[in-house]
Amino acid sequence: MQLNNLNIAVLGAGRSGRAAARLAIKHGARVCVFDASSSIDGWPEDIPLHTAATEEDGRAFHADMVVISPGIETDSPFVKSFGREGVETIGEMELACRFYHGRIIAITGTNGKTTTTSLVEKILLRAGKTAVACGNYGVPVAEILLRDSVPDVLALEVSSFQLETIRDFHPDVAVWLNFAPDHMDRYKSVEDYHRAKLHIFDNQTEKDLAVVRSGERLPHLKASVLTFSPEDPAADLYYRGPLILEGGAPLLNLEGTTLNQRHNAENAMAAVLACRHLGIPAETAAEVLKEFAPPGHRCETVRTLDGVLWLNDSKATNLHALEAALKSQHSPVILIAGGKDKGLDYVPLRPMLKEKVRACVVFGQIADQLQHAFSPAVPTEKAADVEACVAKARSLARPGDTVLFSPGTSSFDMFTGYVQRGQAFRDAVNALPPLS
Repeated sequence: MQLNNLNIAVLGAGRSGRAAARLAIKHGARVCVFDASSSIDGWPEDIPLHTAATEEDGRAFHADMVVISPGIETDSPFVKSFGREGVETIGEMELACRFYHGRIIAITGTNGKTTTTSLVEKILLRAGKTAVACGNYGVPVAEILLRDSVPDVLALEVSSFQLETIRDFHPDVAVWLNFAPDHMDRYKSVEDYHRAKLHIFDNQTEKDLAVVRSGERLPHLKASVLTFSPEDPAADLYYRGPLILEGGAPLLNLEGTTLNQRHNAENAMAAVLACRHLGIPAETAAEVLKEFAPPGHRCETVRTLDGVLWLNDSKATNLHALEAALKSQHSPVILIAGGKDKGLDYVPLRPMLKEKVRACVVFGQIADQLQHAFSPAVPTEKAADVEACVAKARSLARPGDTVLFSPGTSSFDMFTGYVQRGQAFRDAVNALPPLS
């Protein structure tokens, strides 16, 4: 791809935008980064930056190409103001992958992407390949390509936002973990969200592999397809805890690992199938599975106090993730949920609440909505913040119970992200004194 002397507008001055700008400059482009913020701390002097950018600035800048960061809506008036007729608008990931010549394992899904991406990276490394986890998890692809040494394989987490702007993006393996309604504050309908996700398969051929969860609603795919499931014994890999079966015979044993729960077993099966396409046997994957620790804030144990288990699942930023966390519990649950209003409907969760939950504590922007949705199924109380939720949950919990912090929506009403939210929960739980 030639960028020499092209005028490129990079929209968004975050890490992704900065990496895209540097990569484009490296390949001879004239770049200006535009951001709606009035100032950007620590911006490097060698990258031109236009702050407080408006649609008027977009119309005045004669771009040959527009590169947008994932958090910016592709059909917003701001983006459209830069995109004159015939001007290509792509994302940072698409730009970077046009300069990458190695293998790509791309992972998408409503939930489980980060755990699966991390697993794929570790299996590849154990097999002796140079690999890195990147994309929506880890570092932007453009940043990887600016390194002195570029890896043989990318374990690439891909969000629907990134997939909106692909054109040539072509993964050797495309992993489809699952699909459930999410991001309804960005998409007009569930179908729009689904269509965005499906772009991961656009450029695959019969030489490529699609790894998909059995039973998912997908069109006919050009690539070869392998399936995994905890429900369908006919899938290529089938989980019947603690075993992963292939053709009815044991392939892997997850007993004693951090992955021996339904949702994490799905991630493990997907990673094994994806890496097998690159010639890595299940025996190599088994070594990684034994020692693997999922990234933080995913049903992690904070502590056991007075006979009550406290779990931090702050990464549960949608209804499907909350449901998966509940399905994996075998003790009575005190559920803490709440956060930003993303336009999701929580009423369908009532049967699961009746089955798994003794009481709920809700907080945040959607506290009233959750109380209305949950109360017909289980007793539900409101609290002002995470610390107050922890206090209420403690008063409700009995020995043998599990307090599950699984918010079921994003954190941006009160926090900078799920990590800060999860840390607030950890801090509040660790501050609890034992009962005398």
